[in-house]
Amino acid sequence: MADGQRVLAASVELPAVLQFMQLLWAIAHGLETTSKRMNVVLGITGPQRLVLRVVGLFPGISAKELATILHIHPSTLTGMLKRLVAQRLLVRVEAKRDRRRAVLRLSAEGQRANRRVGGTVEAAIAHALRDVSSRERAVTRRVLEGLSRQLLTE
Repeated sequence: MADGQRVLAASVELPAVLQFMQLLWAIAHGLETTSKRMNVVLGITGPQRLVLRVVGLFPGISAKELATILHIHPSTLTGMLKRLVAQRLLVRVEAKRDRRRAVLRLSAEGQRANRRVGGTVEAAIAHALRDVSSRERAVTRRVLEGLSRQLLTE
């Protein structure tokens, strides 16, 4: 980018909707970049870490319940679960009440990975939220939930 273009880009005032989109794209880029770095350093991506965190909070959760919590299609989750099982971070076990049904639990290695926090998307979000009031978080959550609903219905 030429110097004149850089100055123009820095000084242009975008309409509010485009400013918001600009921030969302920056966040999406940050999530992808951090996720790739996590994969190199920790051996798991951001989405895989989220799966481990949720399974750690709800041992014995089914894949269907997990997909619902994560707002992703079960087929998307299937590939992630296969990788986590292959890495020996997650185990599938028979449900006690219905042996035809499998539930998910963290392996010992998965429990260790679940405890690590530094260098994760989660750590960055926790740091960003540290100085934000609960009221501001509630408003932000409401806006993001509304945007999510809107994007899924468009």
